[in-house]
Amino acid sequence: MGRGSRLGLGGLGVRGPDLSALPAEAVLVVCSHETDARAAVAEIRAGIGESKPSFVLLFVPATFDRTALAAALREGMTSTEVFGCTTAGQITPEGYENNALLALAFRREHFRVASALVDSAAPVDIAQVVTQSRRLVDRFPSSYGHRRLALVFMDGQSKQEDVLVAALAQGLRDIPVFGGSAGDGLAYGETLVLHGGSFHKAATLLLLLETDLSFKGIGFDHFTPTDSRMVVTRAVPEERLVLELNGNTAAVEYARLVGVPVAELSPIVFSENPVLVRNGNNYHVRAIKRVRENGGLSFMSAIDNGLLLRLGRGKEILRTLDGGLTIQGDLGENPDIILGFDCVLRRLEIENKGLRSEASDNLRAHRVVGFNTYGEQHLGVHVNQTFVGVAFFGPGGGGPGQGTHCHRPSLD
Repeated sequence: MGRGSRLGLGGLGVRGPDLSALPAEAVLVVCSHETDARAAVAEIRAGIGESKPSFVLLFVPATFDRTALAAALREGMTSTEVFGCTTAGQITPEGYENNALLALAFRREHFRVASALVDSAAPVDIAQVVTQSRRLVDRFPSSYGHRRLALVFMDGQSKQEDVLVAALAQGLRDIPVFGGSAGDGLAYGETLVLHGGSFHKAATLLLLLETDLSFKGIGFDHFTPTDSRMVVTRAVPEERLVLELNGNTAAVEYARLVGVPVAELSPIVFSENPVLVRNGNNYHVRAIKRVRENGGLSFMSAIDNGLLLRLGRGKEILRTLDGGLTIQGDLGENPDIILGFDCVLRRLEIENKGLRSEASDNLRAHRVVGFNTYGEQHLGVHVNQTFVGVAFFGPGGGGPGQGTHCHRPSLD
C-alpha cells in the first residue's frame, strides 16, 4: 500500500517514505494477523520467499498459542534460525498493533549471527554469565570491515534483568548491547523467549550480530526530575518490592506526592508520574508495576533500601518521540530501518492521551519496527519507560562498520 509518511504534529515536519512505500534493503519485514499458528507461519514463510535470511526475529502477540506456534515453526521454518519473544504489543510498518505476528528477516548478505540461551533463574550466576558471553564472542571473530553489536531479549518477569545485562555487558567487552524484556500484554503473566524452536521462561536470549552496515544506538525517555524526593526506607530487594517510602507506607507516600487518592493508583498514574533514580549525570526511570495488598509498591527494575528517588515530570511525548527518532548516518542519510524496543508504559500513556494514531504516524515515518517491552536494555543498563533501539543505515550509506554510538538527543 505504497505511500509516504506525513506527520500532522504541529511543525514536526515531513519525513521520507515509510517501509510500506519503500521497503528496507537490509531487513525484510513480514506480518501475519492469522490466529492459527500454521496459517500464520505459512504466511510469514511466503512473505520471506526465497530470500534465505541469516536469521529471523519473531515478535509474538500475548494472545498467541505459544505451543502451537513453536510446533508450526519447527515444521514450517526448518531452513532458517528463528529467534524472538512474547510481547506487550508490536510496532509494525503500520505503527502500534496488538495482534500482529511480526517477523524481521535479516538478509544474509549483510548479517551474521551467533546465539546463546542464558539461564535467568535467581540467583543469577554472574561469573557464569560473563564466561558464557565471552565464549560466544571468542567463537565469533569479527570479519574485516564489519562491526558487531549484541541484542538481548529477557524474561520480563524474572526480576533479574539488572544483574543479567550488567554481566552480559562485562562479558561482551566493547560490543554495545541493546534489547528489551519479553512481555505478556498488560497481564504481567508468562513472558518467554524463543530459541532453538522452543519458548523458554527464566531465560535470556543473547544474539551476537556482525554486519557490514553502519548503525547507531538510540535511547531516550521524556521525563525530567522534580524537587519531590523519596527515600526507600524499607524494601525487599529480591522481590523488587518497596514497603516504605520516607518512613510511610509506600503507596500512601507515593499517592501523597502525586496528589491522588491511594484507591486511584493505576498503571496510567504510574506511567505519567514515574520515579527516577540518578546514575551519573543521567536519570533513569524505575517504573512501578502495581500496588500490593499491604500497601507496598512492586517495581519493574532493581530497588534497594536507602535508594534516593525523585518524582518525574513528563515532557511532550510526541515531540520527544520525533526528536529521539530523528537520526542520520555519517553522510547525512536517513535510516534504512530502526529496530525499536519501546516500554509498554510509554504506549499506555500515549493511548490514555488519545495519541495512538499520531504516535503510529511518527513510528511509521521513522521506519521503526519492533515491540513493546516490560523493560529495556541499553548499553549495559536495565531501564524502564524508555525507547531503546538501533538505527541501521542502508548498504553504502556510510561505509561498512562506521562508528557505533548512543544517540541521546537534547530534548529540552
